[in-house]
Amino acid sequence: MKAEDLHRVWEIDVQSFSLPWTESSFRYDFFLNKNSRMWVVESIDDAGNPQVIGSMVAWLILDEVHLGTIAVVPDFRRCGIGETLIRTLLHEMVREGAVRVELEVRKSNTAALSLYQKFGFDIEGERKKYYSDNHEDAILMGLTIGKSSNMLPNH
Repeated sequence: MKAEDLHRVWEIDVQSFSLPWTESSFRYDFFLNKNSRMWVVESIDDAGNPQVIGSMVAWLILDEVHLGTIAVVPDFRRCGIGETLIRTLLHEMVREGAVRVELEVRKSNTAALSLYQKFGFDIEGERKKYYSDNHEDAILMGLTIGKSSNMLPNH
């Protein structure tokens, strides 16, 4: 991710979630949070210009990663972009010495649950009434990673 991507990344988050991050949250993570790791996926438009179509933010704290947000432009969903982002996360975090990835996901977000389970994330619990917009529960998921893990992606 580059600084000039931040506004577009925020726009994608707004399109994707009922409780999107604020643009200032993305800016904080980009400029000030040394634990933050941020990626984008770009597509080339008809005029030959790159356009951000997906993004992901995670935090590496010691040897654990927390996936904060991952979003893809609606027209590009179910095209493998989320998989690419998760593969990148796993690959890069193993390279940086991480041994575990954790996340929360809305209980109703079956597409995301399926994606995470495809990569071997296990359901480890729930956070009751986690989301403030509708008090939906969050599913807690986790994955052990590392050089000995069979989840290390092929790049």
